[in-house]
Amino acid sequence: MLLADYGASVLRIDGPPSPRGDVLARHKFSISLDLKDASSREVLLSLVAQADVLIDPFRPEVLERLELSPADVLLKLNPRLIVARLTGFRRDGEYKDMAGHDINYLAVSGVLSMLGRATESPYAPGNMLGDFAGGGMMCAVGILLALVSRQTSGLGQVVENNMVDGSAYLATMPRLTTKMPFWGAPRGQNTLDGGCPWYDTYEAKDRGQYVAVGALEPRFYDALLHGLGLSSADLPSRDNKDDWPSLRAVFASKFKERTRREWELIFGGTGPCVSPVLQQDQLEQRGFDQRLPVSLSQTPGKPIAPEIGGWSGGSIAQGHRGEKVLHQWLGWEKGADYQQSPQGFLTKASKAKL
Repeated sequence: MLLADYGASVLRIDGPPSPRGDVLARHKFSISLDLKDASSREVLLSLVAQADVLIDPFRPEVLERLELSPADVLLKLNPRLIVARLTGFRRDGEYKDMAGHDINYLAVSGVLSMLGRATESPYAPGNMLGDFAGGGMMCAVGILLALVSRQTSGLGQVVENNMVDGSAYLATMPRLTTKMPFWGAPRGQNTLDGGCPWYDTYEAKDRGQYVAVGALEPRFYDALLHGLGLSSADLPSRDNKDDWPSLRAVFASKFKERTRREWELIFGGTGPCVSPVLQQDQLEQRGFDQRLPVSLSQTPGKPIAPEIGGWSGGSIAQGHRGEKVLHQWLGWEKGADYQQSPQGFLTKASKAKL
């Protein structure tokens, strides 16, 4: 999706069964191939010969069993090709043959152990950190690095990503600071992991509505106290961790005195790092416009702001406009160069013998 948003022509190869309800398919095209069938596989190889990037989402050795080895087949066919291979676990680790999901990758990367309150078991933050940040985003970074390298070498390469190493890399700062006082306490007892009372969330008077507090610097902490109507002289010590529970209790009681909107008006624009915790439906009601993550002055993303900023997914069906891509990339015409099987798969058209 990221590459497509910035202008790449992305063709999704669907098979039986195809993923349904993929809301991240905007700007993509689709064709259906049976990669176990030689004639259908010919279509893929013809595409690979012209492509810049092939993204392999399978578990280890699947491409090899399909006779599509990156080194022995794909890169020999197209030496400029970049084969990006994304797996959950490491390809050479003890879990390489095990199925898993986001929570499992976070678990063995050491990241999951850092998430959660001190009195609770670790919890996974949806599937954003492993699947999308440590996985998809890191894979996109790998593809871009390989494209930069190709400008010099003229050659493609195999880019291997896995969600364990990707997630662990994102946690470099807390991992390294566990050796220091800043993050040296158990989970949920440090400054940035829910242990610190002035870096936390608090429920407002209107039940289920929260504010986020990030008043780390002394001047922001003073502004926080001022907005709450508190005096440091009447409060437990900020610097003594033993006093953090009682200080948190004072803050929690104060925030319950007003609604979240009232706290927005009190702290809005004053700089104490206090903000509302907005829910997705509230963002939609306020007209929040999702923008591309990076703005480029010379090569902006596709001019499709309504789709990017909207609140509905860009799902596509099997075969969505895929024939257009076959014509654009290869100049192929249906019937002459490819045909469709009764199962809906595209196969290479057999040429009549002279």
